[in-house]
Amino acid sequence: MLLGKRFAQFVEESPVSVMMRGIVEYAFDANRLEKIFDETAEVQYTRELRFSTVADLMAEVVFNISPSIGAAYQANIGEMTVSRKSVYNKLNGIEPRISAALVVDSVSQFAPVIEKLRATLPPLLPGYRTKILDGNHFAATEHRIEELRTIGDAPLPGKALVVLDPLLKLATHVFPCEDGHAQERSLLDQVLPCVEKGDLWIEDRNFCTLGFLFGVRSGGAKFLVRQHANLPGRLRGRRKYVGRIETGRVYEQSMEITNPKTGATLAIRRITVKLYQPTRDGDTEIHILTNVPRRAANSLKLADLYRKRWTIETMFQELTETLTCEIKTLGYPKAAVFAFCLALVAYNGISVIKAALRSVHGTDAVEEHVSGYYLSLEISKIYTGMMIAIPPKHWTVFRDMTVAQLARILKELAHYVDLSKYQKHPRGPKHPRPERIHTGRTNHVSTARVLARRKTAT
Repeated sequence: MLLGKRFAQFVEESPVSVMMRGIVEYAFDANRLEKIFDETAEVQYTRELRFSTVADLMAEVVFNISPSIGAAYQANIGEMTVSRKSVYNKLNGIEPRISAALVVDSVSQFAPVIEKLRATLPPLLPGYRTKILDGNHFAATEHRIEELRTIGDAPLPGKALVVLDPLLKLATHVFPCEDGHAQERSLLDQVLPCVEKGDLWIEDRNFCTLGFLFGVRSGGAKFLVRQHANLPGRLRGRRKYVGRIETGRVYEQSMEITNPKTGATLAIRRITVKLYQPTRDGDTEIHILTNVPRRAANSLKLADLYRKRWTIETMFQELTETLTCEIKTLGYPKAAVFAFCLALVAYNGISVIKAALRSVHGTDAVEEHVSGYYLSLEISKIYTGMMIAIPPKHWTVFRDMTVAQLARILKELAHYVDLSKYQKHPRGPKHPRPERIHTGRTNHVSTARVLARRKTAT
C-alpha cells in the first residue's frame, strides 16, 4: 500500500494534504533550516530557541492552521522550551537575507522534482528562459509598536521584488526591503546578478530604467518592458502598423537609447498598442520596449506576450487569498519579511503539487480549472488532524527520498485526487458601480425592506 497502512485513510480522503506535508518534510527538515540559518545569518545566533522552531510556528500561520503566532505557540506549548516573548524577539530579529535564502533554497529542492515529473509548462517564447519581475507592497499593520500608537498614518512594514519562473511556476528569488517607503527601483541593483545569458526579463514600467535595461543587456539577456514616461530615447523612422491583438492595434518603431555612464547606445524596438479600452489609469495606448530580435518574435507576439506579466500579479493575489503572507499583528519589518518569504516557499510547494497533478491529469485540466484557494483550504482543514493521526516521526520517510522517488510518490498520490473538489469559479466581467442615492433621512436602510420591494416590482 502506498506509504503504508498508517497513511491509507488520508491518501484516500485528502491526498493533497499528504503531498504538501511530504514536500515540506523533503525540503525543510529542521537540520536543513538550521544549516541555512548558520550559513546566512550575520547578526543573529542560536541560544535556546532554534530558527527551525520559529519557522514551524510561522508555517502554521501561513497555511491558516493557526490564526497568529501567539495561537501557534499556545497550540504547541508542550513542546516549547522558551517563553512567548522569546519567540517574538527571535521573529522580530530574523535578517531579511535569511528569509530570502529560504526562497532560493526551495527552488533548488523543488525545480528538479517538477522537471522529473515532466510537468514544466510550455515556454512563453521558445529559445528564451522567461523571468517575470514585479514588486509587492506589504499591507499596513496594526499600531502595536509603541512608537506607532500615536501615529494616525498606516504603518508599512516593507516591500519586496519577486522573480517568477513561469515554466516552473516557482518564485525563484525575492529581494526584500524593510523600508515601506523605499522606491522599488532602489532594489534593481540586487536583481542584476540574477540575470543570465538566454533570459527574457518581463517587467512593468516601474523597472524601466537605463541602468537596468543596459544591465540586462550586459548579462547577455533580453528585456520586454513597458516604457516609463521619463525614460530618454530617440525614435527612428516612421511608426508602422503591424496588426491587431485582443486588446488593440499594434505598431512598431525603431528607437535608440544611450547609457549616460558609458556612452554606449542600444538599438531597440518600441511596440505601441493602441488600446480598445483605456487602462485603469486612463491610458489609451502603451509603449513596450524590447531588444528581442525580429527573427525571434514579431511585434504581435511580443505585445501579446507582455500581457503574461499579469501571471506574477496572479501569484501575489493567490498569496493573499490562499496563504497568510501579510500578518497585521507583525509590525516589525523583519518579521513581516519572514512571513512573506515563507508564504512564497508555501506557494512553491503548492506549485509542486500542481505539477504532479499536471503530470497525471493534463496541463489544461489543472491550469485552467484547479483553484489554489481550494487546495490550500483543504490543507489547512486537514493538517492538524492528520498530524495527530500520523505523528511527525512517520513523515521522516520523505527526508531521504531521491528526486526520482519523491516524483514517483507525488505522481501516485495525484491519481487519488478528484479535481472537481478544487474547481475554479471565475467571476464574470466587472460592471461599473451604479451611482448611490442617499435618502437624506437616515444613515442606514433595512435590507429586508429593500428586498421586499424587489418582489413587489416583479
